[in-house]
Amino acid sequence: MDATPAVSTPTSPAALVLEDGRIFRGTSYGATGTALGEAVFATGMTGYQETITDPSYARQLVVQTAPHIGNTGVNSEDAESRRIWVAGYIVRDAARRPSNWRSERSLDEELVEQGIVGIQGVDTRAITRHLREHKTMRAGIFSGDAALATEKELLAAVLASAPMEGARLAEEVSVDEAYVVEPKDHGWDGDTRFSIAAIDLGIKAMTPVRFAERGVRVHVLPATATLEDVKAVNPDGFFMSNGPGDPATADAQVKLLRSVLDEKLPYFGICFGNQILGRALGFGTYKLRYGHRGINQPVMDRRTGKVEITSQNHGFAVDAPLDGATQAPEERYGRVEVSHVSLNDDVVEGLACLDIPAFSVQYHPEAAAGPHDAAYLFDRFIELMEGTRDGRTANLSKDPVDAKHPAEGTNTDGPNTGAEDKNENKTEDKK
Repeated sequence: MDATPAVSTPTSPAALVLEDGRIFRGTSYGATGTALGEAVFATGMTGYQETITDPSYARQLVVQTAPHIGNTGVNSEDAESRRIWVAGYIVRDAARRPSNWRSERSLDEELVEQGIVGIQGVDTRAITRHLREHKTMRAGIFSGDAALATEKELLAAVLASAPMEGARLAEEVSVDEAYVVEPKDHGWDGDTRFSIAAIDLGIKAMTPVRFAERGVRVHVLPATATLEDVKAVNPDGFFMSNGPGDPATADAQVKLLRSVLDEKLPYFGICFGNQILGRALGFGTYKLRYGHRGINQPVMDRRTGKVEITSQNHGFAVDAPLDGATQAPEERYGRVEVSHVSLNDDVVEGLACLDIPAFSVQYHPEAAAGPHDAAYLFDRFIELMEGTRDGRTANLSKDPVDAKHPAEGTNTDGPNTGAEDKNENKTEDKK
């Protein structure tokens, strides 16, 4: 990204150029200059500050499908990390001025201060439909003088940029130094119930807070942490966070997780942590056509038949059998089942090990901007640690789920089965 921290004006030209040659022209928003990355769309109508500060969006140009962005400004409390991570920002109607009692400055000012190049005044509906029909792709935002180059020159810059496949980004967004989040700092009055080691692969600030609110001390460790680093904090459980990049590049983290699983330490993973569990168990991962990004993604918990509306941000997924319990390809880990599944396209949204204490989900139960349907997963991890500590159980197994016969009470005939769009997001990329 080559950005000049100058306030953009309505007359500054800007262009969004996609790698297939499609060009959308508008005006600059935020800093002026050039931003290159993968163009993706996010469907949340609230929580734009949480979106742009989510490290999982590193090296991505985010299209907001909600038309009005910036109405409530930004503040120092709602950021999910230490900085804005989106590579570029694409909106339709940017607020002329913020209006909210918590606002400390405008979104435009924040983008300028952090050197984030954006574009406004473009048809985000058309962009979203194009990406959904043709898949996510490399793109560039060019504003100010950069937008005056020829279309051939702009496209050449996009085609010269790095793709998301093969990108190793977790180490780039992770912290350099370990830190601790204490329960007493987040409303917990009693004794600390458990202590966990959490690997920061792009962790959102709300994640350790959700643990701390439940009496769990969180030792947040860098993405480069070793098994010795984990053991040094004497944890009751182990956690891997969300994060950006291609899970196929996370060999070091897969190796670490296998060592933890061999120690029978209870494990919980979110998003990238779900993909790493999949790889640790011996399954593969693949890139989705356009990914899941937003706060309105329907997921079924196949153990209960309950449907959750979830917050998601991922462009890769685990390739695991959907039909009931199966032997993990890494046989020493026993049986595993797909515990949660997307109702839009049958993408794997969760894994549960039946013979070792480990589970994960692909979505974000910590989502600060909501929804909060999946907050129970933090309690489920605490129950897993309690059971392991007390010797009552070593796993999550009751009766394995039979995918062909969902839990009693599940409605498989309703309109939200995803039959029309079944596997649209999955099969083409696996060919």
